[in-house]
Amino acid sequence: MTELHQLARLIRSKNAGPFELTIDVMFADEASYRRVVDAGVLGAERIAALYRVDPADVRLFRADVALAIKVSLPRPTPSGSPTDTDIFGGQFHSPIVCLEVP
Repeated sequence: MTELHQLARLIRSKNAGPFELTIDVMFADEASYRRVVDAGVLGAERIAALYRVDPADVRLFRADVALAIKVSLPRPTPSGSPTDTDIFGGQFHSPIVCLEVP
């Protein structure tokens, strides 16, 4: 089985304001992009389970022309709060890096 990081050119996360995160998954070729999209690996239900959020709070955007998928979801704690472990949101992509893609 192939893992997502083997197909993606770039996987990154960052803040989308103090209360939201955005995760970008970008591909170098259309075949890899289509494989991930068609497999449904980055569906709202899967993301919600990984990040322990309500599936209704997960927003997915596909940019076919750019060969990219963007996921937006609520942060577990506001950026900069005393319990925040990643003020810039740069490590939140970790749970999806090794997702298996059929």
